[in-house]
Amino acid sequence: MTVIVVGAGINGVVAAIELKKRGHTVRLLDPGPLPQPLAASTDISKAVRAGYGPDEDYTELAERSIELWRKWNRQFGLELYHETGVLFLRRGQMQPGDFEYESRRIFEKRQHRFEVIDSKRLAERFPAFNAQLFQDNLFDPDAGYAESGRVVSVLVEQAKANGVELLEGTKFARLKDDGIRVKGIVSSDDQVLNGDAVVMTIGAWTPYLLPFTVKSLRATGHPVFHLKPTQPELFRADRFPFFGADISTTGYYGFPLNQGVVKIANHGAGREMSPDSPDRVVTQEQEHALREFLRSAIPSLVDAPIVYSRICMYCDTPDGDFWIAPDPDRPGLIVATGDSGHGFKFAPILGELIADAVEQKSNRFSHKFRWRPEVKAGETKEAARFQGDL
Repeated sequence: MTVIVVGAGINGVVAAIELKKRGHTVRLLDPGPLPQPLAASTDISKAVRAGYGPDEDYTELAERSIELWRKWNRQFGLELYHETGVLFLRRGQMQPGDFEYESRRIFEKRQHRFEVIDSKRLAERFPAFNAQLFQDNLFDPDAGYAESGRVVSVLVEQAKANGVELLEGTKFARLKDDGIRVKGIVSSDDQVLNGDAVVMTIGAWTPYLLPFTVKSLRATGHPVFHLKPTQPELFRADRFPFFGADISTTGYYGFPLNQGVVKIANHGAGREMSPDSPDRVVTQEQEHALREFLRSAIPSLVDAPIVYSRICMYCDTPDGDFWIAPDPDRPGLIVATGDSGHGFKFAPILGELIADAVEQKSNRFSHKFRWRPEVKAGETKEAARFQGDL
């Protein structure tokens, strides 16, 4: 079978590698450059964590992914995944229903190791955080971050080495169909690429390039900041791990010192926009909100200069679950998107899930990630996505 994969971000490149491994002819196209600067797959870091509140499915997938991230480090001879642990900070005591409490409950059930850290131990081990503010904290040592842009670059080279045909500089314009099934795509320069299946892995561009998905998928932009600390020793990974600070309330999370900067971002409701929108810039209000957060949570960063900022794009589904499924109304078309701001960590297993959808093979997660236009919007995995104090 000839499969055309549109979009060479993380979903597209892992899908291409897995489909080629399964014996298919694979053509992977992207307007480039790679990594695509406007795509969610770029930047210096993406979170890798198994804590998902009460949703054990994602914890299971994350645990599998983390083992494979370690394998990739060995396979490529590179530290693409940095296992710093993750620290979930709480201002009050963990309570049933809270993200942190429910993550801990699932960890206990799965015998996933963790530590509970009180204010005293927080001050001793992780002194950059305001220990008086955060009283009841959950530390998961089996977590960290992936160097996202670097990961995509390495995997693109791996795909080419495996025999995937990369068409960098080719821009998707529309699907090619005969009224019965999708049979390929047409590029912006009217080049026709024929295939037995088309896999659309275009992230936040999905509702714009496939407008029939607009009722189920929406693109939202979220602020990301790189700050240069005046006391860099406070932000080494052993003293400042990947963290989420009252994530269900504030949406803020961040990473240790990497390439001379500390990255802080917000996993909140975001602003609906096209990835190509001229409004895709961080606003003064978003910068002010960041400074207020830092003032209370990480005081030593409050005056740190912002050396770079960007808007990271999500492709949101109504329920926050991925959308990896054949289109029942368009045979031959598979859409693999719906990262909802938490997809990159699953890169090592996303290829398998997408390839199963192409081959119409069922797996344990097929129903969860199915084509589901009947699902209405509601709260997602972290409540801050819709109701946080941002």
